Amino acid sequence: MLQVGLNLPGSPGGAAGGFPRAERDGGEDTGTGREEFGSSPVTIVVTSEADSWDTDASSCAGCGQFVDWDRMPDPQRPAQIPQDILSKPQKELKKLAREGCWATSHALRARLYHQLIQQVSCRLITPDALVYRDVASRLFGKPGGSSHPLPEFLEGCPMPTYCLNPEGVTALKKILICVGNLFPDITYSPILPSLVALLLHYSEDEAQCFESISRLLASNAPHTSYIDQSFLAHQASCMTFGDLANKHCPAAHKLIASASENVFEVYSEWLSWLFHDLPFAYAIRVLDVFLLEGQKVLYRIALALLKQFRLSGSSAEPEGTDIKADLQAFVQNIAEHVTVDKLLERAFGIRLFSRKEIWLLQMANRKALMERGITMVQSRQPFHLAVDMQNFSSSIVTTQEMRLVWSWIPERFSLFPPLLLFSTSQDGCSLQRFYTCCEGYEPTVLLIQTTEGEVCGAFLSSDWSERKKSGATSAFFGTGECFVFTVRPEAERYEWVFIKQPELAKAVPRSRQRSPSPSPDSRPGSCPGSPSSSSSRLTVPTPLRKGRLSPFLAVRHFLLPSKTASMFMSGSREGIVIGGGGGQALSLDADLLWGHTEHCETFDNPPLCQEDFKVQLLEVWGFQSA
Repeated sequence: MLQVGLNLPGSPGGAAGGFPRAERDGGEDTGTGREEFGSSPVTIVVTSEADSWDTDASSCAGCGQFVDWDRMPDPQRPAQIPQDILSKPQKELKKLAREGCWATSHALRARLYHQLIQQVSCRLITPDALVYRDVASRLFGKPGGSSHPLPEFLEGCPMPTYCLNPEGVTALKKILICVGNLFPDITYSPILPSLVALLLHYSEDEAQCFESISRLLASNAPHTSYIDQSFLAHQASCMTFGDLANKHCPAAHKLIASASENVFEVYSEWLSWLFHDLPFAYAIRVLDVFLLEGQKVLYRIALALLKQFRLSGSSAEPEGTDIKADLQAFVQNIAEHVTVDKLLERAFGIRLFSRKEIWLLQMANRKALMERGITMVQSRQPFHLAVDMQNFSSSIVTTQEMRLVWSWIPERFSLFPPLLLFSTSQDGCSLQRFYTCCEGYEPTVLLIQTTEGEVCGAFLSSDWSERKKSGATSAFFGTGECFVFTVRPEAERYEWVFIKQPELAKAVPRSRQRSPSPSPDSRPGSCPGSPSSSSSRLTVPTPLRKGRLSPFLAVRHFLLPSKTASMFMSGSREGIVIGGGGGQALSLDADLLWGHTEHCETFDNPPLCQEDFKVQLLEVWGFQSA
């Protein structure tokens, strides 16, 4: 039997009863993140298959009886609530939710939740309140009650109850058991108990709460998901968060990568930060915007927490720290660092790409997990940073340095261990040999060590064979996942400029014709020309091969302000070029002996090493998928 301690807000004192009194006399929120009944911490028992809970049909009373109002936090501030708020258009409701308009009214929030969830597009056959009453009567209606285990898919999942009273905790158990009975396809859903517990605060009865959670589970809106329902989906969302953290929180990511051998293990807790570790007053505000805007806002808020963690200096010294535990403690005590209003303000200031782009990335991560055979709950596996400390060997970087580079690449590729494809020390300084060894592999990591001891390189998202598609003309190819980096003397990464400033790019209208790709100068040491003044925006097509795992940040989805915004990689018989526009991030000659680096517009990077350098060693690493 696994015992999980609660991490909940509140302290004794305040009102008791239903909504009206709670709104009048809310209890004091201590901000400790732990709920106490009397003087002892509450422990919730997560049952195994052999354990069970006793439930009784008469154990839950009517509206407002599921919450221990003595332990509900005080309303954070009074707010002017529009009289016609329930009839506001969704765009205005989003703004009001972000500002916490109904945070002071439990009754208003209850009515809004019901209205919003009823508007969720879901499958035609979705269990409702009547179905719940029938199933609950059949399961729990026998005289004297009966014994029922929790669904297997919840074994080991956190079970926060926030400010529910004992009747509310019983209602939570009953609803979860009925969900397991009526949704047999659910195999893993760690945030489900938290969502049910939160919704119970604002439901008239168990049946209404069950119908609400059923609609979220059965949502069929395109590119939208509310609740992951399998281990595969959950792991894919964790990998997607890792990708977004890697891109939008580089300082925090670097801290985590330096302090943890398994970055994915840290990021796999991202949903627990929101629906287990956050105090109730913060978690319920997350639910406000989540019901209106879907999973994308969860990514935003978790990224804001990660940024705030880095700013707080909670783990300024990464050596010897437990970064995972530090993050959990930071989130549990978030009130000491930032108000919920400021947290949401910062979250919505993060400019993510579209819901569709994030969905594409999640699908790609699912495919990578399936190829690795990771589809259900298994014993601990090295999902991330598959760089074997004992067996990895490079002439250029140490294992620890390679771990940092591996932590920068998209999650779906970092599942796989590095495979040495080409090395000048073994294969010689031949560009043709370079192409022969690297073709057929996608993506690749290029490492260069100069005679001065500096180390730099690039992550290249596309197969080098793509260069042949332009015939005799040298042309750029690749996707926005390409980046360049330095390892020594300082480790730093420089990504596509539109990751940092996505507002500069606009979505491509369906009717817009696509323009041809820009062509670099065939001489690798020269700079590509400036964009033509007659064309202020240019869309650069990037053909997407069937089965390819690089849909995210594909250039074809965006209107870019210039040709130079998408010069990722190019190869010819004269040499290779990485990055363009006003200069080239990296260029190498046909003998792989001499190179040049300078600022370029594609990556907005400084020179990666001494501007004109001589290559001492060059390696290309692929991904061992077998």
